[in-house]
Amino acid sequence: MSAPENDNVWNALRDEVTSLALSEPVLASYFHATVINHDTLEDSLSYLLAGKLSSLDLPAMSLREVLWQALHTSSDIADITRKDLCATVDRDPAANSLANPYLNHKGFHALQAYRIAHWYWQKNRRALALYLQSRISEVFGVDIHPAARIGSGVFIDHATGLVVGETAVVGDNVSMLQEVTLGGTGKDTGDRHPKVERGVLICAGAKILGNIRIGAGSKVGAGSVVLEDVPPHCTVVGVPARVVGHPGCAEPALAMDQEIESGGE
Repeated sequence: MSAPENDNVWNALRDEVTSLALSEPVLASYFHATVINHDTLEDSLSYLLAGKLSSLDLPAMSLREVLWQALHTSSDIADITRKDLCATVDRDPAANSLANPYLNHKGFHALQAYRIAHWYWQKNRRALALYLQSRISEVFGVDIHPAARIGSGVFIDHATGLVVGETAVVGDNVSMLQEVTLGGTGKDTGDRHPKVERGVLICAGAKILGNIRIGAGSKVGAGSVVLEDVPPHCTVVGVPARVVGHPGCAEPALAMDQEIESGGE
């Protein structure tokens, strides 16, 4: 299957990696095998993730078939993958290009692998989905339950230690940093994990626990422990977290400004 002419993200990515292959000959064969030799982003991504997540139990060739099926069957995954990649470039000053996060950033890799596991979970192939969750956790240090629901345009920076529970919901255009937890409060069953609305910025080390709602456009400060609902467009910090101000923009996840506003409530 050839890439559509209007797939601007894939075309730009492939051009960037072609330039990298010319400038860094030591990695040229890797760049060709991972990106340049493929016709679509889906073909490339299935190859890339299979190489990273394969094991003795599920070798790369077999795993690639599993990944490829989800990527080529679900138009939603195809669209969301591109939005996630663009979000990473827009919000991460270290990204510099499409190629760098696509090839090297484990936050992006873990998120796309979760999306495939989630697709299999929805297809009731839950043993496979849970197996993929385990491999994602082992390889990337990111543990996202395949039943969790995560929107598009999501950016996970650094990613190490990120945990997202089974009944968590994350809206569009959310940004999260390393060691963030969207967890439960103990042994409760049923709907027990946070609901994070659109445009929220969750800074490094924040723990959001229980079936609580983080309102749209809010900011959760680094190291905070959130145990109660957060109103929309508020900044919370502390242990336990409390409202200390309001972000200076509608969607702080896009601005990635982790400073805390002066003037508490």
